[in-house]
Amino acid sequence: MTDHLRWGILGPGYIAIKQTEALIAAGLRVTAVGSRSAASAQKFVDHFGLANVQAHGSYTDLVNDPEVDIVYVATPHSRHFDHAKLALLAGKHVLLEKAFAVTGDQAEVLVALAAERDLVLLEAMWTRHLPHMVRLREILAAGTIGEVRTVIADHNQSLPTEPEHRLNDPKLAGGALLDLGIYPVSFAFDVLGAPTSVQATASFTATGVDRQTSIVLGYDNGAHALLQCALDTPGPNTASVVGTAGWVSIDRVWYAPTGFTVYAPDGSVIERFENDSVVNGMQYQALEVERLVHAGLIAGKVMPPEQTVQIMRVLDEIRAQVGLEYPGDILAM
Repeated sequence: MTDHLRWGILGPGYIAIKQTEALIAAGLRVTAVGSRSAASAQKFVDHFGLANVQAHGSYTDLVNDPEVDIVYVATPHSRHFDHAKLALLAGKHVLLEKAFAVTGDQAEVLVALAAERDLVLLEAMWTRHLPHMVRLREILAAGTIGEVRTVIADHNQSLPTEPEHRLNDPKLAGGALLDLGIYPVSFAFDVLGAPTSVQATASFTATGVDRQTSIVLGYDNGAHALLQCALDTPGPNTASVVGTAGWVSIDRVWYAPTGFTVYAPDGSVIERFENDSVVNGMQYQALEVERLVHAGLIAGKVMPPEQTVQIMRVLDEIRAQVGLEYPGDILAM
């Protein structure tokens, strides 16, 4: 095996373009692209001017390509279960976009399947792997701001409002929670771990998906996470971690490559972290997949599969509390 593994892109949409830009910039190998049509796959290949890259006209052909080691699944999350399962059954490692699935049950099945086949299945929560988050975890572990009491994070965007858009379609698991809320929920898990209580409220669009959702997660040690997402309003998209001996204020956009400031109780600056990433940041999660494969591991500490399942279970609970339902809940098992 060469130093870098061979990547196949499943679903050549917008987010796949961003991930492929990062793969190329990091010197990683893209060897195949799969779409529902050969023309769409070829258009993606031509966009990047990639040489010796196979354009497949079906997802099945992509996952069965012997020149592919890792499949990046970039289709809408309503299809994540089907497409990740397809790749795992073909013996491929998988980097699976978030939200990882639609339900916790789907997530659990996928994680178990990957473990049975000794394959890496990593949720593409790129934020976890960014330099500012790596440094933040070091600061929290060192006790620089004391005991963490509160995590605050929002994710607000002004997104398409057409009823037929996937974000507004219950049949495609639309709404703010799974598309945007996954980020602050995952951030709370990263800092505080799994909560012991969940409280949520939401407002809905005319099509029946959540337009805005607000969440409070509680913990046995008394800590809270205050989280909010909305798909029809722009927002600050900042985050804070508050402790007994100071706080960390993460610049906007907190879930993308950015900087942060660590403050002492009197407001003086303890540390300023500046973002110096020259790529979009999505290369780090890809490098983590390759690291795990080369190390003979199927899970790492930054985004462990069991936590991915826990996060999906919390999203299930939020949906149950606010009444966010999808047709048949898209249980594809």
